[in-house]
Amino acid sequence: MLDQPDKERGSGQKAGPPLDFQEHLHRLEAEGLLTRVERPINKETELHPLVRWQFQGGLAEDERRAFLFTNVVDAAGRRYDIPVAIGALAASARIYAVGMGRPVDEIGDAWMHAIANPIPPVEVTAAPCQQVVITGEALRARNGGLKTLPVPISTPGYDAAPYLTATLCITEDPETGIRNMGTYRAALKATDRLGVRMSARPGGAGGYLHWQKYRKSKKPMPAAIVIGCAPVVMFTGPQKLPIDCDEMAVAGGLAGAPIRVAKAATVNLHVPADAEIVVEGVIDPELLEPEGPFGESHGHVALEGFNMSMQVTAITRKRSPVWVSILSEVTPSESSVMKRVAYEPRYLAYLRDSLSIKGVRRVVMHEALTNLRKVMFVQFAAGTPRTEIWRALHGASSLQADIGKYVIAVSEDINPENPDAVFWSLAYRANPIEDVHISPYRSEGHGPKSGGPHEDSTMLIDATQKEPDPPISLPKREFMERARAIWDELGLPKLTPREPWHGYSLGDWDSVWDTYAERAVRGQWEESGKETFARRRGGLIPETPVKSVKEE
Repeated sequence: MLDQPDKERGSGQKAGPPLDFQEHLHRLEAEGLLTRVERPINKETELHPLVRWQFQGGLAEDERRAFLFTNVVDAAGRRYDIPVAIGALAASARIYAVGMGRPVDEIGDAWMHAIANPIPPVEVTAAPCQQVVITGEALRARNGGLKTLPVPISTPGYDAAPYLTATLCITEDPETGIRNMGTYRAALKATDRLGVRMSARPGGAGGYLHWQKYRKSKKPMPAAIVIGCAPVVMFTGPQKLPIDCDEMAVAGGLAGAPIRVAKAATVNLHVPADAEIVVEGVIDPELLEPEGPFGESHGHVALEGFNMSMQVTAITRKRSPVWVSILSEVTPSESSVMKRVAYEPRYLAYLRDSLSIKGVRRVVMHEALTNLRKVMFVQFAAGTPRTEIWRALHGASSLQADIGKYVIAVSEDINPENPDAVFWSLAYRANPIEDVHISPYRSEGHGPKSGGPHEDSTMLIDATQKEPDPPISLPKREFMERARAIWDELGLPKLTPREPWHGYSLGDWDSVWDTYAERAVRGQWEESGKETFARRRGGLIPETPVKSVKEE
């Protein structure tokens, strides 16, 4: 059962983001965005694959739902009294927006405002996340500790263990005391031990940089892994904010109020007081242990590698918590949606406001299979100077080390969410010898590690319209809309139009041809035939454009 929202904290109010994860679930259910599953579901073999079908089964993003499993069992038939939520953070942009407490089109501005106007957290002593505290022998009991939690297997058949995926891993810089919150995977190793992967990518994840400092001092690194809390707090984990930025304060900026925090039970860290579950512990500063395989978001299984070993010192939780898991693996996924809805407006703001690029309209990251980081499209207004287009391409490819391997510029008539339209633009608007630039010495970034580290490169392509072209060869909008009404009237299969779905001008057109077209749809095409007969000419070869011949 879910807890009822705590009205003393105003969580029963609709205004603003939900400040408690279970309140967020109530809002999703009220919006028709939550599916409850009450039949037994095996967390090892069935749970993630079931939800995965809404990403792999051809459903439109708006048809995806959050799932709440209330009858979770394991391979041995054990039933857990903690329900599992998956897809509840970002199965779709609409679900993400519910967690943000604002419409989708306001999310980008909300992030920019929160980063510029952080609100520090406030400490409390009575923390719902510490209503139950498990320490000592209870952690090491045969079926105790981490085994009491319904941790699913994300990629059955490949993953080496159940994994914590919807994590908010909290660490602190031992020199400055600055907190970092990141989303890192953690594998079950024992009832009181986890294998944690904090990315050692270019620049390093915040937790990894902290660990490097602890390694120098040979002291264990305190860590707290939060499972389930206010979405605005969870959403800060995947964002690549500056290392010296306190994500908890940015979350406060998103919430419009300080986030309530409490001192952890066994480590010197502060955690969200209203979290569902917190796993506390210390990470060995020297000894790494093999971790993986695990199905990663770059679309391959991450093979076994040496990663951090975390000794669990406490598990604290609400009396009636919800376990939260996210889908990562092959994109689109919950993980990629969580990044996409924040990354795209951030890149647009960077190009438009920080670099003052003239004419930039949209930034779209390709999601399916490529996982956002590798392929990016930048859309420009007609007439944007080529110097500005190239400035934007270079800017987009260099903002973040692991994003922007391929950056493609398109004109505003091209919907960058439609890869077919982008390919059409590449086919007819880009000359590879003039419109492609390749730069060496790029970091390999997020991807499979088979074969060891390699350098990569960057490809920038200007596929914008360079000169006037003939119209798109589809019926004009008015005729397509009229036909669509008849289609719906006949009860034919549901349509999901993708631009371009009607014809439009691209500049190379003469008004006399509008006259011909208007006559044609009125059945008066013979009038045009009489006129063209009178304009016959000799001394030309077939396919000579009429506009190239001066008429007398």
